[in-house]
Formats: sequence, structure tokens, C-alpha cells
Amino acid sequence: MLYGLFDGMSPSNFFNFSFLPKYLSFFVQGVEYTLLLSVVSVAMAVLPALLLALMRLSKWKPVKWLSGAYIAVFRSTPLMVQLYIIYYGLFSVIKIQPYTIFGFIDISRFIPGVVALALNSSAYVAEIFRAGILAVDAGQMEAARSLGLSKFQGMKLIVLPQAIKNILPALANELVTMVKESSICSILGMAELIWGAKTVATTTYKTLSPYVLAAFIYFLINFPASKGIEAIERRMRRGDRA
Repeated sequence: MLYGLFDGMSPSNFFNFSFLPKYLSFFVQGVEYTLLLSVVSVAMAVLPALLLALMRLSKWKPVKWLSGAYIAVFRSTPLMVQLYIIYYGLFSVIKIQPYTIFGFIDISRFIPGVVALALNSSAYVAEIFRAGILAVDAGQMEAARSLGLSKFQGMKLIVLPQAIKNILPALANELVTMVKESSICSILGMAELIWGAKTVATTTYKTLSPYVLAAFIYFLINFPASKGIEAIERRMRRGDRA
């Protein structure tokens, strides 16, 4: 049954990049789109995630339940489904007129993609924030209250700065993850890296090498970033021991 399944999958098909002189711009713009989509999405996820984390730590049960329900829903359902619901549901009501920025980014697709990715990411970043806050010694808040600070001031001035220091590597890892997850936005026709590879593959009938090149580009972005994050983590641990 499997006979012939891998016919034509020779090394020349994997590494035939003869399309590059003509279609290089698809990959360059794809990288730019992917990075912009990832950075904006994670940046937009930070404040909602912090709010969700504080709600999770609240002693008021309805607030705690609401935050937990949001996190459970977005962490337990596929990102693709969330993207479809937001694009075809929410943004069928909120109309965004097609408008191109930077020459290749259509905001009528970019904004729904950012919203979907940010809402999904905020559920994960919220747990990162919550773990970072819980990692701060409870005595820090008690010391702040003994100095006359309110609970809000203690959280803002004492606990959160220490928590943010703890979560920075995890937050950077979320950005690396988002670079990969943003590829799902290609299903909506966003001109990110996978969309560029798919377009080139369809146009040139080279069904493997454009995706091999896209995978290599993702590796060139994420592997050095991951190593940089590990170096920062080691430096922070040395600083803590000192």
C-alpha cells in the first residue's frame, strides 16, 4: 500500500532552491510579517495576562473562577479553532476595512490574527505571572504592609518587580513559541513565512524545498534566541547567588 508513496522525494527535491532568485522577497517579507505578528501578539498579551494572574490569586471566588475558566478554555482548545471563531465570528461583526501597511501587511487580517494569538498567549503568560508572583517570598508583602504600604502598593512596588525578574526568561520563551505558532495565521491568507512557502510551492510545483527553507529560517530565528535566553538565565542565577 505504501509503494510509491515516497516517489520523487530525492535529495534534489529537498534542496532544490532554484526558485530563490525570483521568489526571495516572499521569504523576506514572510520573516518580517512573522516577527511583527509574534512581537505584537506577545506584547498585547502581557497586560491581560497580568490581570488574569492577579484575578487567579484573588480571594474573591467569582473573580478567581472567571480567570480560571478563561485560562482553561484557551489552553484546552486548539489555536486554529480560536482563530477561526475570532476571525469569522468576532470580526464579522467588527468590520475592518482592508488597508495595507509596510506594503504587504493587510490590517483586516493582521489585527484579527494578533487578537487571536494574544488572547491565546495571555492564558499561558497568566500562569507564568502567577508562578512568578507565588515564587516571591510571602514575607516580602508582610514587610511592605508593616511599612505602611497598602496591598496594592506592596504588589506594585515590592512583589511585581521581583516576580518580573523571575519570569523574564519564561516570557522570552513564550515569544520564541509565538514565532512558531504564528504560522497558523497562514490559513487566513496572512503573508507570513509559511504562507510565502506555500505560495512558492504552489507556483513553482516544488512541493518540498520551499518548506525546507521555511523550516531552516525558523531554526535560524529560534535556536539562537533560545540559546540567548539560556545565557540570560545562567547570568541571572549567578547574580542571585552573588
